[in-house]
Amino acid sequence: MRPVSPRLTLLTASGVCSLIVLDTNIVAVTLPSIARDLGANFADIEWVVSAYMLAFAALLLPAGSLADRFGRKKTLVWGLSIFILASLGCGAAPSALWLDIARAVKGVGAALLLTSALASIGHTFHDEVERAKAWAFWGACMGVAMTAAPTLGGLITEYLGWRWIFYLNLPVGLALMALVLRAIPESRDTQSARLDPWGSLAFSASLLCLIWGLIEANRIGWDSPPTYARLLAGAVLLGVFVLVERVQQRPMVDLQLFRHPRFIGALLGMFAYAGCAQVMMTLLPFYLQNGLGFSAIASGLGMLPFALTMLVCPRIGARLAGRFTPATMMATGLTLVGCGNLLSAWAVDVSGYVPFALAIAVTGAGAGLLNGDTQKNIMACVPRDRVGMASGMSTTMRFSAIMLAIGVYGALLSSHSEQLLGASIGAQWQGQVAGIASRVVAGDMPAAMGLLPASARANVQPLAQQAFVGGFGGVLWVAGWLGLLGALVVGLLMRHPINVGAGLLAKTECQ
Repeated sequence: MRPVSPRLTLLTASGVCSLIVLDTNIVAVTLPSIARDLGANFADIEWVVSAYMLAFAALLLPAGSLADRFGRKKTLVWGLSIFILASLGCGAAPSALWLDIARAVKGVGAALLLTSALASIGHTFHDEVERAKAWAFWGACMGVAMTAAPTLGGLITEYLGWRWIFYLNLPVGLALMALVLRAIPESRDTQSARLDPWGSLAFSASLLCLIWGLIEANRIGWDSPPTYARLLAGAVLLGVFVLVERVQQRPMVDLQLFRHPRFIGALLGMFAYAGCAQVMMTLLPFYLQNGLGFSAIASGLGMLPFALTMLVCPRIGARLAGRFTPATMMATGLTLVGCGNLLSAWAVDVSGYVPFALAIAVTGAGAGLLNGDTQKNIMACVPRDRVGMASGMSTTMRFSAIMLAIGVYGALLSSHSEQLLGASIGAQWQGQVAGIASRVVAGDMPAAMGLLPASARANVQPLAQQAFVGGFGGVLWVAGWLGLLGALVVGLLMRHPINVGAGLLAKTECQ
């Protein structure tokens, strides 16, 4: 049997991860088109993103254990098979509910793919210099995929239709499957921890209840008993997850790490980065299409200032990291993110693309500084034998933050837009305000106006668009102040010295 080329292994694993990143970010510019085609309201559109994120975030930790125990190559093959079949289901979806279910199944495949691909790279490269080069190549691939996603999504949606965003995963996935079978050597971790089904179930159910409560609250009311029940159930199940992990001999999440302020700061830095910066890859195209009237392809191109600074700034951050402490770098990145979101809120009020483009470039710059540092700082505060757990926690924190941020910001956007529209529209149309606002926020203005008689549409349409712009500006103000608050808290926590006496953290790794 011929030996497998490490470079081909790296290329294949990076290609798999790039497919996930591309698929995660490419959907954003298609959401208004999906809403119009499937007659979906804003809650339905939120689930298109959140169903995928929920399955992905909830299964990352157990997927890593599955890959370690049953083989990384085998898990990659299964993950690609699920991902391809679910992509076909997404493309053929006759309704929003069908699309949401297929997206959730796709998230399962993505979790299996990401964990096994990362483990395959770690298993292949042992020399520190070669490993550093391998991760640098992997990071570059992720950056290119993230940068290209909005423009590529706009092109496909404009010329082929949104369904082809998913159908094109078939040839790409089959090509990667052939490479996996040829280039990925089978590997296992015989010392891997046992699966933790009860912990996984409690964590998954907690996320589901929280996001379900946030998304559905605008439809059924924030003061309704089901909303209270869902949010309370999410909090209780999160407590159950903590209790389950405390009694495990080798837990999926080592709760002793949370005794260390610096580790908490690094995790909060990841949460704030994902919830205030990375989530904007999904939200900003809504404003470009619904607020400025851009087409799908124009909104994809309109995201380039954000994507390009996010791609360039990690190189600048790598040079600055030798001169400044991790606390300073994290606080600086979050400050840029917060200021960028506040400037974006101002640009929305001013109107026009140029000030908005300059503002989101600032947000992208902060995101670029944070993108590598967040993961690095979390991994640096964990013993070498638990880096797999730390990697899973970091990635889970990232996608959980994105998903919860979409729920919170979506709730703010929907409720604020509805409130503004209700204050400006005539009294005779107050009963239609909720339905109009929900469809306008989703990007389906024709369906929103279809709720009104033809004589009223010319007067209500500009009011509906103004209400959306006002609601979106409110979301950006909130995201901006949260980013600045995150900069302050993370900067203070990460200045704490490392407690070596607890035996959990290696002094040489956490300096």
